[in-house]
Amino acid sequence: MSNTDNPFGGGYSSAAATTTVSYGGAAPAAASTAAGALIKDTTTAGFAADVIAESKSQPVLVDFWAPWCGPCKQLTPIIEKVVNAAGGRVKLVKMNIDEHPAIAGQLGIQSIPAVIAFADGKPVDGFMGALPESKVKEFIDRIASPDGGRDAAIQSALDAATQAAAAGDMEQAAQIYSAVLAEVPDHVAALAGLANCLIDLGDLDQAKAVLEQVPANKKDDASVRAAEAKVALADQAAKLGDPVALEAKLAANPGDHQARFDLAMFLNATGQRDEAADHLLAIMKADRTWNDDGARKQLLQFFDAWGPADQASLTARRKLSSLLFS
Repeated sequence: MSNTDNPFGGGYSSAAATTTVSYGGAAPAAASTAAGALIKDTTTAGFAADVIAESKSQPVLVDFWAPWCGPCKQLTPIIEKVVNAAGGRVKLVKMNIDEHPAIAGQLGIQSIPAVIAFADGKPVDGFMGALPESKVKEFIDRIASPDGGRDAAIQSALDAATQAAAAGDMEQAAQIYSAVLAEVPDHVAALAGLANCLIDLGDLDQAKAVLEQVPANKKDDASVRAAEAKVALADQAAKLGDPVALEAKLAANPGDHQARFDLAMFLNATGQRDEAADHLLAIMKADRTWNDDGARKQLLQFFDAWGPADQASLTARRKLSSLLFS
């Protein structure tokens, strides 16, 4: 592109060749961002908010371009594609230097297209010219850690799965955990989460198969042990008799500790944790020595399966302490 085609005269030129310029160290990993908010145009007035402020939470690329610049037109679809594919690790802000020349002038940009990466409010890296897609991807990977971005995306997915499970949507939670495992097959939290979902969905065999995939050095992870305890409890409940018949036995003989114990197992398997704990506590109150202190031992196994922060665990522990130490 000749200078006669450039309305800035000798101030700017179209970059036929590519040059990488460095302003500092690599940027920190980005937080997850919705795809629709990744690319925008900015103005001189909006630059402070769109670039300086935004880059304090994640890297922001500023693409300086002009309508008359041929290489700019080549770069635009490439950089937009790569930014979108980066999944929120960076944002792209485009600035038309015909309409807003001040920022480019302050940065000493003499040739376009020019892409400058900002992090923590400062320019940290950049390039000039229309790079091929592979080089643009390398540039983004350099300024925004791919692992950090993936980790943020995985954590976001795990949070979503936890919320889905808490809302009772085990199928949705299982789908999210499966998606995480497609990216990281040995992710312990996802394996344990998927196993828990499968247990609640009644697929014990598949839950066991999932837990078998946990690496040997992660078998002691609290979430894995909780899932394994939950499988064991579900196995025990599956071997018990009819809960209606057990309730009838208790109605006829409230001192039938075995019937009460078996009913506690059923109640736990159907999610009635408080009621299950109360039945075991009732056995302990009536006969602490029954079945070699079996009611207390089973209650502790419930605690392992439910997790220490579960409300049923907290409530039953208080009752257990009162019973043991009063």
